Amino acid sequence: MEKPLYEPEILILGGGSAGLTAAIYAARARRSVMLLETLVVGGQMRDTQTIENYPGFASITGDELAGHMAEQAKGLGAQILSFSPIRAASLTDDLKVVETKKAIYKPKALIIATGASPKRLPLPSEELFYGKGIHYCVTCDGVLYENNVIGVVGGGDSALDAALFLTNFASKVIIVRRHNYFKGAASTLEEVTNHPKIEVMYNWDMIDVAGDDMVTSALIKNTITGEEKSIDLAAVFPYIGTKPKVDLFKADLALNAFDYILTDEKLESNVKGVFVAGDVREKDVRQITTAVGDGTIAALNADRYLKQREAAATK
Repeated sequence: MEKPLYEPEILILGGGSAGLTAAIYAARARRSVMLLETLVVGGQMRDTQTIENYPGFASITGDELAGHMAEQAKGLGAQILSFSPIRAASLTDDLKVVETKKAIYKPKALIIATGASPKRLPLPSEELFYGKGIHYCVTCDGVLYENNVIGVVGGGDSALDAALFLTNFASKVIIVRRHNYFKGAASTLEEVTNHPKIEVMYNWDMIDVAGDDMVTSALIKNTITGEEKSIDLAAVFPYIGTKPKVDLFKADLALNAFDYILTDEKLESNVKGVFVAGDVREKDVRQITTAVGDGTIAALNADRYLKQREAAATK
């Protein structure tokens, strides 16, 4: 059976804060807009229980903020298609083709906002215990370990936020930190270090986990003395960075050494008419607010790109 073909003026890949903002701006420009999201809209916002640094909201959950953005985009006329993973993409200056299981899309302009996924913890037993004590989403799986000791690996804002969220369920949260400092916000760090349920193990590195069917302990190594010891815990949530979702674009787009997509100041890639927003592109700071800014810039410049093409076509 032949797949249906859609030709929106602007196609957006990814429904996180960058993609949803791009949809809002593109729809306000009176463009026909379609947004494809692999799972449900919200991206990494969905993994954040409480957001306290988004302008206009002293405190809001990630689900709530994502919901507001999606409703605004849909209210302006953008079509949002959840559970639409991309199977193939071919991007040139003259033709952009994106294929999913159910349809083919040939937009006039494309905005890639696919984001980044968590880096897997490099442990010998990681694959064996993936989903059986090793998890990468505290809001999805934290509740499974109520009244248990839970480990968090990492030292940035995501790790600190995860540890705080897990105190809602865990009897104790142990943060395993390979250095003697954190990279997160000072206010969050203060809350973590003063929390009665959180223990921070500075200068320790997690080197493996153990258990029968499920994780029951972790092996850690002191990064200064080399001492190794086992600690009892029921689950581990690693927050050690992210990996950009670019596998389908590597053949066509210029990437940096870490596989983030390179763009110019207009957030246009090396392919004309292909713009990039959010965590998937090369940038210094990755926050919801910076992703929103990216989505704005990408959408406005996609609209300008289309206007230039339209003007050239009438000459």
